[in-house]
Amino acid sequence: MSNSTEIDFRFLSEPDIIKAGATDMAHCIDVMEDQFKLLSLGDYRMSGKNKNSHGAFMDFPEYSPFPNMPVAGPDRRFMAMCSYLGGSYNMCGLKWYGSNVDNREKGLPRSILTLMLNDPDTGAPLALMSANLISSYRTAAVPAVGARYLARKDVRTVGIIGPGVMNKTTLRSFLMERPDIETVKVKGRGRRSLESYVDYVHQNFPSIKNVQIVETEEEAIRDSDLVSVATNENGGIETYPRVKREWVKPGALICAPSDLYADREPFIEGEWKCVTDLYPMYEDWRDEIGRFDVCGTLGNEWVDMVDYGMLPRERVVDLGDIVRGVDPGRTSEDDIYFFSIGGINTEDVSWGTTIYRKAVEMGLGQELKLWDTPALA
Repeated sequence: MSNSTEIDFRFLSEPDIIKAGATDMAHCIDVMEDQFKLLSLGDYRMSGKNKNSHGAFMDFPEYSPFPNMPVAGPDRRFMAMCSYLGGSYNMCGLKWYGSNVDNREKGLPRSILTLMLNDPDTGAPLALMSANLISSYRTAAVPAVGARYLARKDVRTVGIIGPGVMNKTTLRSFLMERPDIETVKVKGRGRRSLESYVDYVHQNFPSIKNVQIVETEEEAIRDSDLVSVATNENGGIETYPRVKREWVKPGALICAPSDLYADREPFIEGEWKCVTDLYPMYEDWRDEIGRFDVCGTLGNEWVDMVDYGMLPRERVVDLGDIVRGVDPGRTSEDDIYFFSIGGINTEDVSWGTTIYRKAVEMGLGQELKLWDTPALA
């Protein structure tokens, strides 16, 4: 170990991380699978009282007497997500981002993200990275890991609710795991986003012969083998996308990286199987933010149902336990699975670390100096 006090770190721009493989979806899916194993083993750490917090959330008041202070708006927030991930990664990381839907009018993405990686021993910075693609690809890769373990092998029809960027990359990841997809049904609100989604599918996935715009959630879900729900609804339960028992095909997998309101009875009766990315995170959300009517992920719904004695805790399984073989996962072609995806910073750390190390190997990025010798030590 070097006794030098000099600290340099690497700045990686978006073009740098692309060259280092940030858009390699197949590799990203494998990395996500690996980090789920580490979550199942407990070789990770996050913030919060119970060390499973999604992160620190800051929003703005509806009105402000201060002229420069932003005011509340749709999805207008700042978020800090930090974690340690062990295994071969052995890395601490912080994802920091600001979000504002009005960014689109300026030609910017809704959220602008950076990722800082730090040595877990000294705390020294190792890399500051552009993270929009890191976050986007890891977000899409997670439902693909779900599909790898929970979807039937003969998936032909996919239902898409929410035709945004998240579901564009998610469809790409689904095709990595289930390449025989032939039909995509897409439900959204704005005609422009729907037509953009259809064009995207036609241009990128010629094997998909049938792309349908549908008017209702029911149409998107009925007869679909695989469904992804990724919307930005945040106006309470009445605005959450809906799933009813009679709509869901036997053997289907429904992935929900956003709010979703599904019938409770099939979960209570055991007809629908419950899988989370990390159940303790939803318990922290309950304590930090509130219950399902405020924080509308399926995981929060299941935490409420467990707390109220409606659902046995052992019936909610973490995906990592299925990946490791602790839980058998699908045992019947007719099993119906719901996969709640809340987003975990260990995903950013695992994919970010992978890309950072490749960038170092390739000599990408810019070395920045923190100091030669600290002024205070």
